[in-house]
Amino acid sequence: MHEIKTATVGAIAYYTLLEALRNRLLWLVVGVLLAAFGLAEFLGDVAITETREFQSGFMGALLRAFAVFALSLFVITSIVREFNDKGLELVLSFPIPRSSYLVGKLLGFSALALIVAAASGLCLLAYTPPFQACLWALSLAMELFIVTAVSLLCLLTFTHVTVALSAVMAFYLLSRSMTAIQLMGHFPVIGSDSFAQDAIVAFLDALAFLLPELDRFTSSEWLIYHTAGWQDLLPLVGQTIIYVGLICGAAMFDLYRKSL
Repeated sequence: MHEIKTATVGAIAYYTLLEALRNRLLWLVVGVLLAAFGLAEFLGDVAITETREFQSGFMGALLRAFAVFALSLFVITSIVREFNDKGLELVLSFPIPRSSYLVGKLLGFSALALIVAAASGLCLLAYTPPFQACLWALSLAMELFIVTAVSLLCLLTFTHVTVALSAVMAFYLLSRSMTAIQLMGHFPVIGSDSFAQDAIVAFLDALAFLLPELDRFTSSEWLIYHTAGWQDLLPLVGQTIIYVGLICGAAMFDLYRKSL
């Protein structure tokens, strides 16, 4: 595998971010932020108690869902467009290793994720203390880093927008709800000691071990009850580094085995 060239990676990352800015994606982000703020204000007027808490929790959940979907869709469609326009073949016709291309793309999309997370955090300042909004935005950025890496992997594996996006959403929703699914498996409503029940529980435990604990990221509790501290980010940083590294390695393997 060729050595990753820093200058090449930086150039690819820069033009990837520039493409996102020219694609008016940030205008969409601003529009959604304004719409979410207006909707939160409307719901705050009809809330009976704990208006601020309700508004901050609603806003956080809405912005997180939008950020994950919009970023994964942009990553997938951007790479697909390069495949269809033969842009990837043009780039790789130069003495540029595929690893540099992949890392550059990942860094460019990650910079976009930072911008989206920062904009979401700024919007939450209307309902949440600055420190809590900052921690929530940093957590959202790390969550988006993982989603970006998964989007690249799924697109390189399936090469189809619908299938790749469906796989990313399935990964995200499963990672978000895995703790609840485990609890239902370990403590069913009707107790059972059958072999099938034990097999299901073992499968769920193995699946939970492989998936990131995304339910610990961007917790609504931080926005509602202001319970977050710097110590809450440490395990999230570790998970982000591990899973982005593993997913990027798998994507790089998939890219190198492709015949372009």
